[in-house]
Amino acid sequence: MNTFYRSSLCFFAFATVAWAAEGPTDPQIAAIVVTANQVDVDAGNLALKHAQSKEVKEFAQLMVTDHSGVNKSATELVQRLHVTPEKSPTSESLQKGGDDNLAALKKVSGATFDKDYIAHEVAYHQAVLDAVDKTLIPSAHNADLKALLVKVRPAFVAHLEMAKQMQSKLGK
Repeated sequence: MNTFYRSSLCFFAFATVAWAAEGPTDPQIAAIVVTANQVDVDAGNLALKHAQSKEVKEFAQLMVTDHSGVNKSATELVQRLHVTPEKSPTSESLQKGGDDNLAALKKVSGATFDKDYIAHEVAYHQAVLDAVDKTLIPSAHNADLKALLVKVRPAFVAHLEMAKQMQSKLGK
């Protein structure tokens, strides 16, 4: 994985760990969930247009479908609970990292695009899983919000494993 991906994910991890002592509020968690999923939808949409490998395109389509579904569930939940998602340093760093990732991916093509996209997906899903386990689930006060996080966690694990397998096939 190149230095850009490591530095953007390290910033996300630092922002999340620094917050762990006090924990985000439920409205901030809602914004983090929506942002994290939208970042992956955006990357998946780009991969659908630029990936070379059929397997990478299929993975990208799965990311778009699954993460759009999580965002739909999260949006329905916050509307039902009358909660307005609230930006935080973590949601803002996720958005910036996602924007930076898209900019970096637009500069490469072919097999390099495929490898870079999948490398980011591995690192990104691991960072998000760490945040879900160490910060978001423990900090969620609303039972429905916590249940949503617990419910979607296995999909993140599956995505991470799929991305790792694909990374092995593509070669690091």
